[in-house]
Amino acid sequence: MNSAQRELAAALRSLHTPCDGRALVLPNAWDAASAALIARAGARAIATTSAGVSWSAGRPDGHGLTREETAQAVRRIVDVVDVPVSADIEGGYGPGADDVAVTVRAVIAAGAVGVNLEDSLAPGGPLHDVPAQAVRLRAARSATEEAGLADVWINARTDVFLFGIGAPQDRLDAVLRRAKAYAEAGADSLFVPGLVDLDTVAELVRRSPLPVNVMTGPGAPSVTAFEAVGVRRVSVGTALAQTAYGALQRAAAELLDAGTYDAMAGAADFGTVNGAVATER
Repeated sequence: MNSAQRELAAALRSLHTPCDGRALVLPNAWDAASAALIARAGARAIATTSAGVSWSAGRPDGHGLTREETAQAVRRIVDVVDVPVSADIEGGYGPGADDVAVTVRAVIAAGAVGVNLEDSLAPGGPLHDVPAQAVRLRAARSATEEAGLADVWINARTDVFLFGIGAPQDRLDAVLRRAKAYAEAGADSLFVPGLVDLDTVAELVRRSPLPVNVMTGPGAPSVTAFEAVGVRRVSVGTALAQTAYGALQRAAAELLDAGTYDAMAGAADFGTVNGAVATER
């Protein structure tokens, strides 16, 4: 790995341990242009959204991409931004530890300095059992070391709350059991999409051996509220991609139905978008 990538990995790691108590806010990009504009908006780092990348490739979410397609998408994003990039590698593009290791090496080679690895076997579940997912996380950590970039940040995602696994009263304890095992396997943070209740999040933060990442969006508490209970990382999943596609759909419908262009008002300036992706890195 080159020195620039090592510096980006160290920068991403430092953003998870701020002196000012601010959470790392990661707007999720799905292609080079979205990443470039997110960076111009002031993002300190960028995470990809596998769903958004899948949609842009004409695939549904839920392991619809191949490992190679994911790595190519990461490379296109890395090439247009100067901030650290964390790659959503879904379930690692294969059930085994070897699959995860190959995927981690591929996205590191593409320039990523962070990965997000989930424990679900398919959308809606089931989940890998705790020992199996721990083995997969160990393989991810070993792959970062073998690639010469041990500082890669591994965000271990668990879908207990997102998919409603088990009885509601048992889910927090189930997540904490996973957090303990994932920490011992080499994960750096715990990602729990589907959980936005502040009291439960606060308890998770207090009891988790890993820094906590939440996925938020419209209707959820603010970033400031999550920071106040100790959340260290905030992302929005598919929300920005959905926002962009929703604006496109409304503008297209207006154009086709009324022949007018009001919904296009406020669009990004051509030169801004073009310049964001044309800058040489």
